[in-house]
Amino acid sequence: MDIRVGVGWDIHRLERGLPLVLGGVEIPHTHGLRGHSDADALTHAAVDALLGAASLGDIGTLFPDTDPAYEGADSLELLKEAARRVRKRFAIMHIDSTVKAQMPLLRPHIPKMRKRMAEAAGIEIERMSVKAKTGERVGPVGRGEAIEAEAAATLRLIEGAPSASNDSPSSTSFPREQES
Repeated sequence: MDIRVGVGWDIHRLERGLPLVLGGVEIPHTHGLRGHSDADALTHAAVDALLGAASLGDIGTLFPDTDPAYEGADSLELLKEAARRVRKRFAIMHIDSTVKAQMPLLRPHIPKMRKRMAEAAGIEIERMSVKAKTGERVGPVGRGEAIEAEAAATLRLIEGAPSASNDSPSSTSFPREQES
């Protein structure tokens, strides 16, 4: 049995007046995360963990912040696309993640984050873990300047799956909603 593990990490600066989205859930707060997409650091870490475990590059390779197509993008859609690519060769066994924020209190939002991220990744909720920690008032997280997230993904190679050369990290087709 061929098992792969990938690790992902992300951090975004907090700014007053922006929406705060973590794990696909909008969380009431005075500050939100600054980024090219919706700046969902938790989901971005999970995307990087999946891509890393499958040796498919990273979130910046597939969804570059220099591409206007991803400006304001829903990070759950990025997770969905990353998981689709990963499932061509691997079964997603588990995603474990930790989000670090001094404020707001995230614990009440964890069940919804797990549900949304599991749905986007196409896995059962039991295979999606989300934990929340504070920065203990140390560093940019502890001072309330940023929110940071880490994730680890465990994959199992599917027997008889096509070789990795059939899915280049640089060829991304991202489904965008049509404006009415």
